[in-house]
Amino acid sequence: MSNVMKHRSPRSCLLAGILVFNVIGSAGAEAWARFRGPNGSGVSDADIPAKWDAENYRWKTELPGIGHGSPVVWGDKVFLLCGNEDTAARIPVCVGAEDGEILWKLEFPALKHRHHKFNSVASTTPVADSERVVFSWGTQEKLTLAAFDHSGSKQWEADLGPVKGGHGFGASPVMYRNLVVINNDQDGASSLIAVDKTSGKKVWVIPRDSERLSYSSPVVLSGPEGREELVFTNWRHGITGVDAGKGEVLWEKSVFNQEKKERAIGSPVIAGELVIGTCGFVQNPKHVVALKHDGEGGVEEVWRIERSVPHIPTPIVHENRVFLWEDKGTVTCVEVGSGKVIWRERVYGPTFGSPVCSNGRIFSIDKNGKATVIEAADELKVLAENDLDETCYSTPAISGGTMFVRTYTRLLAIR
Repeated sequence: MSNVMKHRSPRSCLLAGILVFNVIGSAGAEAWARFRGPNGSGVSDADIPAKWDAENYRWKTELPGIGHGSPVVWGDKVFLLCGNEDTAARIPVCVGAEDGEILWKLEFPALKHRHHKFNSVASTTPVADSERVVFSWGTQEKLTLAAFDHSGSKQWEADLGPVKGGHGFGASPVMYRNLVVINNDQDGASSLIAVDKTSGKKVWVIPRDSERLSYSSPVVLSGPEGREELVFTNWRHGITGVDAGKGEVLWEKSVFNQEKKERAIGSPVIAGELVIGTCGFVQNPKHVVALKHDGEGGVEEVWRIERSVPHIPTPIVHENRVFLWEDKGTVTCVEVGSGKVIWRERVYGPTFGSPVCSNGRIFSIDKNGKATVIEAADELKVLAENDLDETCYSTPAISGGTMFVRTYTRLLAIR
């Protein structure tokens, strides 16, 4: 580990996404506790610099394994999953947010299995709250959820059954109140699963006819009369709203092409009353669809875009604009309410992580480790390009005024 900077500076508060929830593992100002932070929005008001010079790196830490999954942050700890591609072992890791020291690491043996060349044995993002952090990983033998306290002591481990799908596993868990919820859509027997976060015991299971391994993580939509709904995306089912307390489907609309097998990789996002979901095939077709429901089971498609839209990256919403950062590097700025395209420009590529937004600046890191920063505005303005000098497949995390970036073998802290 090389410590470039170790000084402390005042911490910034996070913007709690488009809607503010006391769910999905948020502890307020210091938590980026799940994939893409508060309710999966990817949005923060921390003032991360657009251009990174040597003095902006607080520290750089060599990790005990490789991986594609993103880090999460709770207080002064960063959690992420590493893996060993030679043995398939999974390695949950905890790193000190202030100095980059590896506080603990644990190794779990697993049988080797094939996966897509752009996947790895550590492609999932954990989820945390004040008492625990929960990791997920999947093999042909079993889908594992494992919970640890912040000191690394295991609280429980759950076996949720085998995983069928040649591309390898990649679904990340989220927390909702007393539940850990995971999308178990796969090529074989599929389901949405919730377990008790204190014991790992199943609370509810919703059977699914998925036919395709999915990688998206659910978000929370504020429904009528204060009801909160978990929203999932999947090729076969489309976009689904679930009563998380009861484990019941409230509404569902099939909005993706059923003639060619597609895959939901990017996660849904919330934009006011709209749910925006993505799905696609490697080449085409690909879709971004915005839905609104009436609270009584009726669902209306508000708009869709099927040109230069992302397959792997999750969209990001800033104020009344949606930014679609397509895998090959084309960015489209869209009006939230109508889907009207404001601009569409080629920026760079290819990218496998999702963009995040800090204080009106959108950050996205391509496969080659180039971090491009644009202004979240009605015209393309590239603010900076930063070179991380290593392959990167992950999405940054932002907490305490610091951006944490996971490359293939390292974790970096930028302030």
